[in-house]
Amino acid sequence: QVQLVESGGGSVQSGGSLRLSCAASGFTAIGYCMGWFRQAPGKEREGVAFIDDDGTINYAESVKGRFTISQDNAKNTLYLQMNSLKPDDTAMYYCAADPRPSMTTVQALGVTPLFWGQGTQVTVSS
Repeated sequence: QVQLVESGGGSVQSGGSLRLSCAASGFTAIGYCMGWFRQAPGKEREGVAFIDDDGTINYAESVKGRFTISQDNAKNTLYLQMNSLKPDDTAMYYCAADPRPSMTTVQALGVTPLFWGQGTQVTVSS
């Protein structure tokens, strides 16, 4: 049974940092693409950062230079280091995984990644 469990969310002031973690179980990250998505109240869910099976990384323009996605295959854990946080980053953050090799391709196909975590809330105050 595949499980994704996020942690690390919280409340910070503008300019602060948080590190999100996503512990995966029931599958190995090898052969999967993984990524972070977020959804703010009243807004559509958006992709934040993706890491493909071949290690290719992509970021949303709004977080480039501030967020860093990384993966520890030995621990089967995905991370999102978020620096210089802004109030616009306030959202529920979700970890997702899919057995296709590229999350960017998954997005382009207009399909939903197969596996999702329960989410962790990030709140940035000005």
